[in-house]
Amino acid sequence: MSTDATTPSLESRLALALLLLRFGVGIVFVIWTADKFVAPDHTVRVYEHFYMIPWLTENLAYIVGIMQGLLVLCFLLGFLKTWSYGLVFLLHAVSTLSPLANYFSPWEGANLLFFAAWPMLAACWALWSLRDYDTLFSLDARRAATSV
Repeated sequence: MSTDATTPSLESRLALALLLLRFGVGIVFVIWTADKFVAPDHTVRVYEHFYMIPWLTENLAYIVGIMQGLLVLCFLLGFLKTWSYGLVFLLHAVSTLSPLANYFSPWEGANLLFFAAWPMLAACWALWSLRDYDTLFSLDARRAATSV
C-alpha cells in the first residue's frame, strides 16, 4: 500500500480507531454505572441473579457505582491504562461469562442480546493489548510526553 503526504499514518489511524473503541466501550460502562444510581434495585437483582451475590443492598449498589464510576473515568481519560483498561476487560469478562446458560438458548426471551457482549469483550481486549498506541485524548500519553 502506497502512502503520500496526505494519507494519515498507520499510527494516527490506529490511535483514532482505539479512541473510538475506548469511547464506544465507555458509553456502555457509563450507562451501567448510571444504572447503579438511577435504579439501584435493578443492580441488586442483577447481582443476585447473575453474580450469585444475594447480600448486595441498594446502599451498597451506590458504593459499587462510585467505584465503577471512578474506574470508568480513568478508562475514558486514558489514565493508568494498564490498570483501568485491564479492570474494564476483567469486569466485562465476568459480565459476559456469568449468564453462560443464556447462550445455550439464544432464541428464548431476550437471550439473543447477550451475544452483543462478545464483540465488546474483544474491543476491551484490543484496547488493553494496544494501550500504548491509544494516545489521543489520553492522560497517560500526555504524561509520557511531558516527562521526556
